[in-house]
Amino acid sequence: MAYKNRKKNYPLYDTVDFSDIREMVLDCKKNFADRIALSWKLNPKDKKIRNMTFAECADYVEALSTELISRGLGGKKIAIVSKGSPEWVMAFYSVMSIAAVAVPVDAELSESEIASIISETGCKAAFFSAPVAEKMIYVQKSAKCVSLFVKMGYFPNALPVPDGAVSIGALRADGADKVLYGDRSYRECAIDPDALAAIFFTSGTTGKGKGVMLSQKNICSNVVNGSRLFKLTDRTMSVLPLHHTFGLTANIIGNYAQGIRICFSLGNRYVLQEMNEYRPKHMMLVPLYVETFYRKIMAGAEKSGKDKMLARLIARSNGMRKAGIDLRRTLFKSVIDKFGGELEMIICGGAPLSQKIIDFFDGIGITIINGYGITECSPFISGNRNERRIPGSVGMVMPGGEAKIADPDEHGEGEIAFRGPNVMLGYYKNEAATAEVIDEDGYFHTGDIGRIVNYDGTDWIFITGRRKNLIILSNGKNVYPEEIESDISEIYGVNEVVVYAGSRKNSPDNDVIVAEIYPDRDALAERGIDDVQKYFEEKVREINDRNVSFKKVNVIRIRSTEFPKNTSKKIKRFEIDKSID
Repeated sequence: MAYKNRKKNYPLYDTVDFSDIREMVLDCKKNFADRIALSWKLNPKDKKIRNMTFAECADYVEALSTELISRGLGGKKIAIVSKGSPEWVMAFYSVMSIAAVAVPVDAELSESEIASIISETGCKAAFFSAPVAEKMIYVQKSAKCVSLFVKMGYFPNALPVPDGAVSIGALRADGADKVLYGDRSYRECAIDPDALAAIFFTSGTTGKGKGVMLSQKNICSNVVNGSRLFKLTDRTMSVLPLHHTFGLTANIIGNYAQGIRICFSLGNRYVLQEMNEYRPKHMMLVPLYVETFYRKIMAGAEKSGKDKMLARLIARSNGMRKAGIDLRRTLFKSVIDKFGGELEMIICGGAPLSQKIIDFFDGIGITIINGYGITECSPFISGNRNERRIPGSVGMVMPGGEAKIADPDEHGEGEIAFRGPNVMLGYYKNEAATAEVIDEDGYFHTGDIGRIVNYDGTDWIFITGRRKNLIILSNGKNVYPEEIESDISEIYGVNEVVVYAGSRKNSPDNDVIVAEIYPDRDALAERGIDDVQKYFEEKVREINDRNVSFKKVNVIRIRSTEFPKNTSKKIKRFEIDKSID
């Protein structure tokens, strides 16, 4: 259990205030001019860390924006197809600064999917990096709307690119010359904060994604109001994809606006190496990263025979904390050093995270702040706080927003709905889908099931499950698979688990509850567990004995490969074969 989590009458933090991205960029230049804003390396073996100050970033944005305006792209739709990088951020800020519409695209999509999004939205320009150059050649042939292709980052001379492609550096240089000779189009460009500013295509964990339309007001209000809940440090590391709002709004814009240095990861395989190079003090992550960190710590402790000692030391430390003595950063220095030695806090969202893992990290001196959001809300809805964390809750409702439970049952449980200045404009070219989720009072219906509890005059959200994942048994009972998944994930040796209703041929009901597990076979082998099927059947039987009868798991499936995921590391449930015959 966390110990500094019950602070009452906890005031909101003072934070920055801005209504559009250009205003934010210029304010940061004024307030943090010589402070490092962005840090990165060219490749994993590169020993040199490159840096840009806030003043340099602002000048970059002004130059690039000026050149884009001169090329007639003000107010047009512009795609960004690349993994996260400083140039990605500069491109996005520039698009926002010329009242254009950014269309961030997942670089891991197929060439036809990328071309389809660009064609559907009618993008006039596309920024891209070397890994997607071949896909962009296909885009040039099939998406005739694009008139300008812009290269970002390093490109080998022999790498084929779309005809006429220019580098972002060349655009920046041309724009800088124009600024030098008095071009003020960047600063004079009118920006309507309420107008369409970005289209984010959701990942589609339960089916095909939709284009979520956001305004600069949506994004900026989300950053401003959300920042009032958290006290951040002065250095973070970006690992989340920027074509999703959590990675962009919270991790990039939210940190940048407060003068925080952002260090860029080159990819998942390098994260631990980079944490030791950049030494982040806080990070924004999805549960998969936190769960991976936890498994690595526990596997290492067990391999060295120190797992029981670690558990005893955490228990002893927690006892000292009750007496006001906090030695966690000293007692567990060897563990914290594996993550760069300075990590203090992780803000986690995007999917449920086990309270057991939250308590473990709290026990060794790393605070995990659980939050909740959804793309359609830009994305932030609620969050726990540095010194106010309620176990099981995804936090207090964001300042400036309101949450309610639609059609609550006798226990006060129902669909979570939210309204506030961060709620989307709607789904792109899909008014019918928009009308289905935004009611006449302006509440967005999230599709998540939960309840709201008022503590000390503020509303706190507890999530039970996802409406689309709900299992309805033939007797009318409702089973939220996330509840069972949470229990099973506590079993030693579980990497991933998904619970669903298995379907049989010629059977109309869904009364067969299946738990499909992707095991950590190496960890199980360390304990001499050879019969994986038998082991998990025995462990799940123990969980069944504790649960009510209609929540009992009937079938255990063992996977040989991890579950399919989208680029936000969420499992694509709709791709799982649920037939059990």
